[in-house]
Amino acid sequence: MGATDTLAEQSYTFKASPWSSHSQILALIPQNGAGKALLDVGCWDGAMAARFADRGFQVTGVERQSWPPGHFPANVKLVVADLHHGMPELSERFDYILCADVIEHLLENAKVLVQLRSLLKPGGQVIVSVPNSGNLYFRAIVLSGRFPQDEKGLFDRTHIHFRVWSGWRELFLQSGYNVASVLLTPVPFSVFLNSQNGVARGLEWFFWKLACLWKTLFAYQFIVILERSHD
Repeated sequence: MGATDTLAEQSYTFKASPWSSHSQILALIPQNGAGKALLDVGCWDGAMAARFADRGFQVTGVERQSWPPGHFPANVKLVVADLHHGMPELSERFDYILCADVIEHLLENAKVLVQLRSLLKPGGQVIVSVPNSGNLYFRAIVLSGRFPQDEKGLFDRTHIHFRVWSGWRELFLQSGYNVASVLLTPVPFSVFLNSQNGVARGLEWFFWKLACLWKTLFAYQFIVILERSHD
């Protein structure tokens, strides 16, 4: 099997549920980019980045591998870098910086967050989605004496950092940010059940409501809007 075939098999999976991190992040960022600059950190194959480029943003993506022709959007500038060692040198400054499901995977995520702070334009925002290790499901599995090594989800085997809300908040504050807003996602039943039917959506809506009432116990992910603390 060639490299191109391998990459095609690992294609980006968009979470279409209205309560997913992908859908909520898309709703947070303006529909009309008007030439504003957006940085997608850990952009994988550029699928999310391309959606913002289509809105008129000038989009740069950072990923640790290059992509064969036809496997990365032509309207996104790709910077190849290993984020485990920090951000690459970038001359641009950005109105929005997106870190979707990435900083929990990075060895030096505090270093990366500090570096991103210097890449923000005045009034710019960093939008981060991170998993909640205080989620009821996570607690129940650990209490049972197990710690799975899954391919995705809260027990993703590539996660390096496992934090509850207080831990993530402390990381953001220590990295020089104010937490402007926090949104929540429910357990993604539509992904686990591989279905977008009414049952999956109903369960997601119900657990999203629970998360709104008790985020530290029922939120599956936190979507956090960060601003520089001195702005």
